[in-house]
Amino acid sequence: MEAADYLRIKERKLYELVADGAIPCTKVTGKWLFPRADLDRWLLAGMARPLGVVPADPPPIVGGSHDPLLQWALIKSGAGLANLPEGSETGYRRFLKGEVIAAAIHFHDLDDLGKDANVSVVSQEPMLYDAVLLHFCSREQGMVVAKGNPLGLQEVSDFSRTRPRFAVRPAGAGAQQFLLALIKKAGIAEDELNVALVAPTGPDIAQAIRAGHADCGIATRAIAKAADLHFVPLTTESFDILMRQRDSYREPLTSFVKMLRSVELAQRATELGGLDVSKAGSIRWAP
Repeated sequence: MEAADYLRIKERKLYELVADGAIPCTKVTGKWLFPRADLDRWLLAGMARPLGVVPADPPPIVGGSHDPLLQWALIKSGAGLANLPEGSETGYRRFLKGEVIAAAIHFHDLDDLGKDANVSVVSQEPMLYDAVLLHFCSREQGMVVAKGNPLGLQEVSDFSRTRPRFAVRPAGAGAQQFLLALIKKAGIAEDELNVALVAPTGPDIAQAIRAGHADCGIATRAIAKAADLHFVPLTTESFDILMRQRDSYREPLTSFVKMLRSVELAQRATELGGLDVSKAGSIRWAP
């Protein structure tokens, strides 16, 4: 068969991949067809590993954005998955390179805050031909400020009036994208922000505020609650997990995905606050 010859694998192996749903193909009048362009994208995306054509399996690490419920779920699932919270953009890029098995993302469009940015980003990437985007939770995102909100911060326009010291996230982090989108909409230039420090994660922002090193920062209600700080809600965002379809059906991700539909996850989400897991595990996007 031409497709088997093109991939340099045996015809039997080709049909095993078809049976596993691991290769792009379509059946027309009883005959399997394998478009060459799709096969090329399949090889680039690492959909399978025939004859060592593509890199080995990615390490059992979930990269991307930080979230306390995600960290808890990774441990509680017993899946043996590590967490590498470096921000949505960095985790996404690592995922495309095969450096992590999954990526937690919450992108925001700088020009359109109402846009479903997670789906918009992944749906435009050819290398994600075999990927799936699973919903993890909906999160309240907003301003974390000192207890009692001493500066009276309520909306973005207050930034110009009070000149609060900001703890910001690194470029590419979802929270930083959200902040930049907010100030752009409000007509505030990025260099007008009074940046006190760059914090690696949301809890680092909370700690900086508690220690008096900053007045505010963008993070979730759950993070503010854990640090006993005041929270000003600004939006509800979708926090999603990106993975390869083939990996979602095998360990270690099967144990993690099973955890998404558990009563325990719902109970923990309620305890943390500002989290909705009623649609956890549902497919947000698949090619």
